[in-house]
Amino acid sequence: MKKATANNNPGEAERIRDVSAADAAERISSELDKVIHERMRLGIVSALAANERLSFNDLKRVLNASDGNISAHARKLEDAGYIVCEKSFSGRTPLTEYRITDSGRDALQRYLDHMEALINAIKQP
Repeated sequence: MKKATANNNPGEAERIRDVSAADAAERISSELDKVIHERMRLGIVSALAANERLSFNDLKRVLNASDGNISAHARKLEDAGYIVCEKSFSGRTPLTEYRITDSGRDALQRYLDHMEALINAIKQP
């Protein structure tokens, strides 16, 4: 049986390249931080990385999310040590504010580095 090469089967070379890109993408994807990778949690961490702190209502508005969505995802990020929730009062009104931790900034940077590596792996000829 003759081995397919780019010379005798141009489609085979493309298939081989696709498989290596897929393998590289799978390897890099499996290393992604699953806590940050979820869309809403990535939005929360990104918004907090761009701001010193944001209130619960600010996050809801910026991310166009419901109370329950923000609460559930913020709790997972808190449990991971990526954000801190601070509760206080503004006059007589309860105020919940979030800020990103150093660990959260590091996790976001690792996530962005992984995504960049994934993009570069897929672009490889």
